[in-house]
Amino acid sequence: MDKYKLLVALAVGAAFSFPVEAKMYKWVDNNGTTHYGETIPPEYADKDRAELNQAGRVVNKQEVLTPEKRRAQEQEDAKKLEDEKAAAEKKRHDQTLTSTYSSVKEIDLARSRSLQQIDARINVIDSAIKTTNDNLIGLQKEADGYTLRKKEIPGSLKDDLQETQARLDKLNKDMEKPQAEKASVEARYDADKARYIELTGKK
Repeated sequence: MDKYKLLVALAVGAAFSFPVEAKMYKWVDNNGTTHYGETIPPEYADKDRAELNQAGRVVNKQEVLTPEKRRAQEQEDAKKLEDEKAAAEKKRHDQTLTSTYSSVKEIDLARSRSLQQIDARINVIDSAIKTTNDNLIGLQKEADGYTLRKKEIPGSLKDDLQETQARLDKLNKDMEKPQAEKASVEARYDADKARYIELTGKK
């Protein structure tokens, strides 16, 4: 046995001669040398280590994650948690569907009731848009008449044109919200109906 092997054998032998209650760890340094000891030196705190029993067998391994691995693990854990939440929500939603409705017809009726109020708001805004647009057309014709006669358009008419155009723009913008809400409600009830049929087999 050469001198190096003798030193290693002595170190291992000494390591395993501690009392039963003492813990022994094994770790590898940056040079690939294996070390044994009761505690991990601070400079090796970021290294993987193994806990050994009195027979020198590994009883527990601890992998020290690098910052990159830690971030990847955190992302994986977060995704797992989100998946579990999604599965629980899906189960809750399925239970609600089957306990709330007894037929597809009931889902269609609920859909119609939900859309009635939205359609009413859309109709009110649509009527205002048409009225405002007609007013704008009338004001623009009046302004064009001054232009054809090569006369200056009165300031009050310019103000009316500007205010009416601004009102029309706002109404068109206001229309976006109920239209988006309607599309969302329709998509939700379509999905609920398809899922209900899938769960119950009823059509």
